[in-house]
Amino acid sequence: MKLPAFHWWRTVFFLIPAITVYTIVLGSVSLLSTLIDRRGYTAHRCARMWARLILWTTGVRVEMKGALPPVGVSYVFASNHQSFYDIPVIFSTLPHQLRIIAKSSLGAFPFLGWHLHLAGHLLVNRDHPGASVFKKMQRMVSQGASLIIFPEGTRSRDGRVARFKGGVFLLAIESGLPVVPISVAGSRHVMLKGRLMTCPGDVTITVHEPISTSGLTREDARPLAARVQAVVAGAAS
Repeated sequence: MKLPAFHWWRTVFFLIPAITVYTIVLGSVSLLSTLIDRRGYTAHRCARMWARLILWTTGVRVEMKGALPPVGVSYVFASNHQSFYDIPVIFSTLPHQLRIIAKSSLGAFPFLGWHLHLAGHLLVNRDHPGASVFKKMQRMVSQGASLIIFPEGTRSRDGRVARFKGGVFLLAIESGLPVVPISVAGSRHVMLKGRLMTCPGDVTITVHEPISTSGLTREDARPLAARVQAVVAGAAS
């Protein structure tokens, strides 16, 4: 019988326990911080430390290309999605206050879900998002935070960038926020979709020029999605 590869053993008996500890410890600090810092800034610093520890423990090296947009301004960052590691890569690289949009059921998960709920992330019922999404978006912008979205809706198996869904770009248009395309390349090989094994590797994240949504309407959401997809795909291979 063929034994699992070394990195499988390393993932199951070292990385998963280590990441669990990081999540519990930093999640607890994050939760306590929200009693004082209602904007979620301290909680976000905990999230960035969590991301950096995961990358360091796994052996992932990140190279950033492009120019970061000014900090202190709200944006919608739109990235392709290759791996679970995309979130640690983006959070560890971008100095902006980032919030994610996720299904509301995640809010019930211990530590991680509690952090998402209390730190100002957008937890929504995707079947019936309603006006609550835009209210949460407005509150996020008032706190000087930015949203990170993965418009493909799922992780890519082969690294190719799938069609971007137009619905999420309505958030940017309705909120009047510029969209910043993000290309992530190489994270797929760190942890392939459907495989319980992680490997050290090199990941490149390319930050593109912001795209203004000024003057755009709801009908422009689909063309905007296609434009951003084309930019992201150009540097995601």
